[in-house]
Amino acid sequence: MKTKKLDGFMKGVFFVSALTSVLAIVLICIFIFAGGVPFMVEYGVLDFLFGQKWAPSNTPASFGILPMIMGSLAVTLGAIIVGVPIGILTSIFMAEFCPVWLHKILKPAVNLMAAIPSIVYGFFALQAIVPIMRHLVGGTGMNMLTAILLLGIMILPTIIGLSESSIRAVPRSYYTGSMALGATHERSVMKVVVPAAKSGIISSVILGIGRAIGETMAVVLIAGNQPIMPESLTLGVRTLTTNIVLEMAYASGSHREALIATAVVLFVFILIINGTFLIIKKKGAR
Repeated sequence: MKTKKLDGFMKGVFFVSALTSVLAIVLICIFIFAGGVPFMVEYGVLDFLFGQKWAPSNTPASFGILPMIMGSLAVTLGAIIVGVPIGILTSIFMAEFCPVWLHKILKPAVNLMAAIPSIVYGFFALQAIVPIMRHLVGGTGMNMLTAILLLGIMILPTIIGLSESSIRAVPRSYYTGSMALGATHERSVMKVVVPAAKSGIISSVILGIGRAIGETMAVVLIAGNQPIMPESLTLGVRTLTTNIVLEMAYASGSHREALIATAVVLFVFILIINGTFLIIKKKGAR
């Protein structure tokens, strides 16, 4: 009798926990879309999304966020180019080539990287990467290239951790069968094991993209934050997230509504990324 009561109680706890999570997501969606969509309709969706001038203090004010959209996409693409090859190759090394003693060092180090707050990454880049960029390309050193390098580092733990788990999850019979047919260790890993883990590896990359496009505090310290179209790696750039965090504290009226509408656009990007992740996971499960 006590066991049944406990089971019923725990089912209730699990249901309330799940309901709380769903309710939180619903409330977030309602707040963002209710606050942002009316402004987008009033200002003009195309003018808002494709306008190239962000000047909320002008008369009349301009709220074009295309420079921030392109800035987010450019920085994220650069982070993918930097972080994805390093992350995937590192995960392959850790799963199939790494000595046991070295793995005991690398694995905690990767986990520690994932636990470091983004603001700490930002301070690291401010003190280490920015001076190097200032010396190499001139200017303040706070530019798109600096942001790309930092985000490329920040997405490494996500890609390495999930990719390594996916590679280790491949049945060992795939590897042993390849070896039995005369393939070398390297060929068996790269031609048999890694392709079998493709779904998990791609999923890790997509989650890394989500981390990069949603990053705020680290980027705001080192990106330069000029609301202009990204034309060069050595010029400053402003992303959607940094645009919100820089101006929300003092924004009011239409300015505040425009920032909430910016959050709507960012939210849609994240939904697209997560939707792509779910589709790939379903295809990989078949």
